[in-house]
Parts: sequence; C-alpha cells; structure tokens
Amino acid sequence: MSVTITGGLLFAVSAKLLPYYENGFYGLLLVVFALQFMMLGKTPLGDMKRSGGVLFSGVVIAGIGIVACFAPGFNRLPRLLLILCLGPGELLLLLQMVLSRSKLRMWVRYGGIFWHLAISCSAVYCLSMLIAYFLWRHSLAATSLMAGLVLTHGIAGLYLAAVLRKVYRTYPGSEQTRGSSGLSADQAMILLTGVFMIILGLMLIPVAFRLLPFSPGAQIGLLMVIFAVGMLATGSTPMGAFVRSWPVAGFGFLFAALGIVSCIVPGILVQPLTILVGVLNIAGGIIALTKICTPRMKKPPGPRPPAIPILTKLFTAQVVLNILSITFGTSMFVPGLVHGSIIGFILAANGGVLLYLLHILTALDRIQEGVT
Repeated sequence: MSVTITGGLLFAVSAKLLPYYENGFYGLLLVVFALQFMMLGKTPLGDMKRSGGVLFSGVVIAGIGIVACFAPGFNRLPRLLLILCLGPGELLLLLQMVLSRSKLRMWVRYGGIFWHLAISCSAVYCLSMLIAYFLWRHSLAATSLMAGLVLTHGIAGLYLAAVLRKVYRTYPGSEQTRGSSGLSADQAMILLTGVFMIILGLMLIPVAFRLLPFSPGAQIGLLMVIFAVGMLATGSTPMGAFVRSWPVAGFGFLFAALGIVSCIVPGILVQPLTILVGVLNIAGGIIALTKICTPRMKKPPGPRPPAIPILTKLFTAQVVLNILSITFGTSMFVPGLVHGSIIGFILAANGGVLLYLLHILTALDRIQEGVT
C-alpha cells in the first residue's frame, strides 16, 4: 500500500503538481521493513526465528527510518540501507525461492493458486531489485518512468498479499509460524511506538531551538502509519483494543493512506492530521483512565486484598502513560502555549513509560508461564 500510493503520487510530482519529500519515502519503507523483522521474523535473509538479535535489528532499522523521516538532511545511510534491503536482500529471497525444495518446485507441482504465488513473488523480488538499481545509480527521482516502476511494484505487492490470503485460508497449515523472543505482536508494536516517541521527543528539543531541520508532515504521517499497523495487525487503536473486524480494518487502511500521503508530500495534511492525532490522544487517554480507575473506586465490602507489587507498577505506568497522552494531545491544540522543548520532553517521557510498560507486561507473561 505504501509503495502503490507513492507511485501514484510520483506521477503528480513528475508533472510538478505536488511537492515531494524523498526522505519520507525512505523512512517509511525502512519502518515497514523493521515491522516485518519485529512482528513476523521476515528479513532480507529469509524467514527467521524472532530472536533477540532479529528484534534488535528491527529496532535499529526502525530508528534509522524514523530519523530519516524527521530530518531532511539525513539521507545517505537510509538510502544505502534501503538499497541493501531491496537489492541484495530481495536477490537472496529470489534465490531461496528458486533453490528451495519446499517453495518454487513444490508450487509448480501443485499448480492452481500456487502458480499465482510463484509469479507474484518473482515480480515483487525483481521489481524491488530494479528500484534498488535506480536508487544506486541516481535516486528515487520524480519521473514518470520511476512513478510507473514504483506503482507496478506496489500493485504486485498488493496482488501477492491477496494470493497469500487465499493460500492461507485454503491451506491453513501452509502459514509458517516462527518462534519468538517472547514478544507478541501487540508488544512489538508497543516497542516500536516507544522507540518512535523517544526519538521524536529527543529530536524536538534541538528543533525547538532551531538547531535541526525537521519535517512535521513526515512526523505526523509516520505516527498515523504506526496507528494503522496496530489496527490492522491486532485491532489495537488509540481509543482502545477492538476485535479485528472489517470496520476496524477500514479505519486502519484510511489512517495508513493519510499517513503515507503526509510522509511523501510535505505539508499537505499537517493541520488536519494534527487535530486528528490530538483528539485521538485526548479521547484515548480519558477512556483508558476511566477504565483503569473505575474498578479501584468501587471498593468491594470486606477486607482489602494485599497489593501485588508488579500489578501496582502496572497500574502506575498505565495512569502516567495516559496522563502524558492527554497532555500531548492538548498541546497540539494550543501551539505556542507550551515550548517545543517541553513537548519533546513529554514525548520522550511517553516513550520511556511505554518501554517500562512493555517490561512489566513481559514480566507478567513470565509469571503466568511459571504458574501454568
């Protein structure tokens, strides 16, 4: 979806109808690659167990992508990393598909939908390598040729997604699940969001003193994309957790589309998305605080059970996190009232509390595993 929308926008950019922020595309794709590392164990070297090393690699790639989105001058390392992922990385995946006994050979033998799987995988790999070649020789320049190439790659990716969905629904056993480092998909999203908030907060401090260039459109766009991935993957939204229904998925796709456009086209959606994110943070924080604090206010009769330290820490972290969320959302409606460096500190603190919350959740999981 990211590549398809970018390809469509590049046609308008090549006709000089829209401005173009190339770093936004670099950062966006690197964050998408990082999400595949962290949530699926899918890397340019093939499918791997979601070990600590794979998770750490995903965090590093995500961090580079986030900084690339925010800082217009930071483009050499993100571009090189993207070339490595799209070029040699996709070549390795293509060779694995061709040489593996359980992939292309078996797909050809089965026929039917597996023919479509072989064709769509090959198209995605080859088009990725072609984009890497253009990135290496020039850059992702806004020409009609590059726009057509990127758009074709995006359509091939969407078709591959549709084929995989049909394969997994028809043959449930074909979907391989890799071992993990102990983090669920929800927890991987918490980790990514925490890293995002810390980097954003720390960068906003020098930005507030005009010591660093900054792209507010890519910042708010990338945050929308992270919201969208959580909604699509787990049903987690800024307003709370929901069942992964089609309406939730629809809002996820809408959030993703708005975020992708904001990353690629500077300034076009900053104001409406700022208002939307502010509303979501305030409303989500209030709703969560209400859910957390209401049971404590209703004291049952009889002696009060002894407090469990880790649950007390969990309660405290959730309360602090939601207060910071409300504070951040409020600051977006009153620009200038709070100095940018203070907003940066609030965001960095928000990210730190998220990582602390993740630590508590993983500790609770270990306790539960020990009990069972």
